[in-house]
Amino acid sequence: MDSHANGAQPIIAVALGDPSGISAELAARILAEPDLRAAARYVVFGDKRLLDMGAADGKVDPDVRVIRDGEPILTASDKPVFVDLGNHDPADLRRGEPTLAGGKAATENFRRALRFAAAGHADAVFFTPFNKAAMRFAYPGYDDEIRFVRDAIGFEGAASEFNILDRLWNARVTSHIPLSEVAQNITQERILKALTLADANLRLAGFDPPRIAVAGINPHAGDGGNFGRDEIETIEPAVRAAKAKGFTVEGPFPSDTVFLRAKNGDFDAVLTMYHDQGQIAMKLIGFDRGVTLIGGFPFPICTPAHGTAYEIAGKGVANLGASRAALQLAIKMAQDGKARAKAAA
Repeated sequence: MDSHANGAQPIIAVALGDPSGISAELAARILAEPDLRAAARYVVFGDKRLLDMGAADGKVDPDVRVIRDGEPILTASDKPVFVDLGNHDPADLRRGEPTLAGGKAATENFRRALRFAAAGHADAVFFTPFNKAAMRFAYPGYDDEIRFVRDAIGFEGAASEFNILDRLWNARVTSHIPLSEVAQNITQERILKALTLADANLRLAGFDPPRIAVAGINPHAGDGGNFGRDEIETIEPAVRAAKAKGFTVEGPFPSDTVFLRAKNGDFDAVLTMYHDQGQIAMKLIGFDRGVTLIGGFPFPICTPAHGTAYEIAGKGVANLGASRAALQLAIKMAQDGKARAKAAA
């Protein structure tokens, strides 16, 4: 394994996602983009036969340097390096449906990319979309990528998903839990923890200082207590505590209007109380450009916010916008991370 400590370009570890959808097509097309090839170096984990299928679907030539699993990974290569794990026979591919074989391949690709970055050989991780049903076939108890990443690299610190659309970010206090459990999980401590993590990741992406709006949980942010006291008793005190720590934060605001203000430039990010409170707004604003950042880990992890698009698998019509935006964010955050590490040395 060669060192990349002095390389000007960041190194991005790439994992091929669910093979039954558009993941291989997206990976092949991303790797063939001249500007993205010039911006970073790539080490890709997956089955080369599937990449070839994706290239044929997308009518591109990703032009990668293939190495067998177990061979030294030379990150100084002038081409993207593809580590061929040979872990999914195309003869077993069933387009448009989640399978155990697909889940096993996707989880192995992701685990290898994560551990490659955790060992210090890459500056960020990018992956094409997973299918959660297939992931659960292969990894029982799979909740989301955060849990998987924790298990893969043995990390216990604070982490969260962020949804990003151009310059607008959405952070959240609770994530993949039933709606019936949201209110009991909204505490001052958790709100402050979410604001702290959001502020840190926004700064890594170049916001200084990031301006964060906090959404309420009740209709009209509780309407002064008429529709619930969560804002008065929990959210407002957390916002005051965050301000006392130096964060540029305001709220709570009614969740049905706060995104309009953020979209118009009043804020850089909105902290919502639960998953769909922010996801619906962000995806309506721009589904084809949305990015998911898994932040809080020792390196940024980025992916397009959309899913595996089983309905168009193999048709060569996948929209590259969100994947391009996700990879560009990974590259920027990796570059900033390298610059910060160099300045601190």
